[in-house]
Amino acid sequence: MGKPADALLEEEKTIYYERMAFVLEVPGITSTVNGNKLSLSAGGVRSYTPENLYEKKTEEHFKVFIGFKNHVCINLCINTDGFLDDLRVMSVPELFNRVFQLLTRFDAERQINHLKTLSEYALTEHQFAQLVGKSRLYHYLPQKMKKDFDTVVSISDTQISSVAKDYYQDKSFCRTESGDIDMWKLYNLFTGATKSSYIDTFIDRNVGSILFINSLVEHLRNQKESWFLI
Repeated sequence: MGKPADALLEEEKTIYYERMAFVLEVPGITSTVNGNKLSLSAGGVRSYTPENLYEKKTEEHFKVFIGFKNHVCINLCINTDGFLDDLRVMSVPELFNRVFQLLTRFDAERQINHLKTLSEYALTEHQFAQLVGKSRLYHYLPQKMKKDFDTVVSISDTQISSVAKDYYQDKSFCRTESGDIDMWKLYNLFTGATKSSYIDTFIDRNVGSILFINSLVEHLRNQKESWFLI
């Protein structure tokens, strides 16, 4: 540190990982949702992108989560109560304590029960087409219009195209012969698309996916009009 790269001696050179992630599976805690085996998993991401490594030591930044891994597609199912998106600590013991708090307050049963309800609601082919089109339009809306939305489209325009492709082609979560797709399958198409994100953003987009799907379910349940479905 503090030395130009071209001036480093051979023994001073190291490999620099700007982003790293890890996931630990708890194989003893599993459940089944719509025929898909899910296992409890926890993990995190450490990225140096938001930090200036040449300044004096400041708080270390982490993202940590606990949720379920879908064994069919290795998608992660992460909700807001299982995610700390900006964990800042100064020591390893402090990191341990904060992560322990997240793990102990996480309600695995409640999340599984919620995931099971997603299959009770479905979009028609027409509604899905409206959703894809409006989701692509959303990214170009004026900022003042976006402020009126209860939730946001968390995935990129390219990832929305991936959702549209897998609506027809995904072996596990594609549409039915009539064109309908239930919200459990749609949720997995969204979380599948997030896997193309950088590892320091894919968890945020994963959590954003369940928030977005929940908002659609709420509109279907209460028969309310949604901008994304008209």
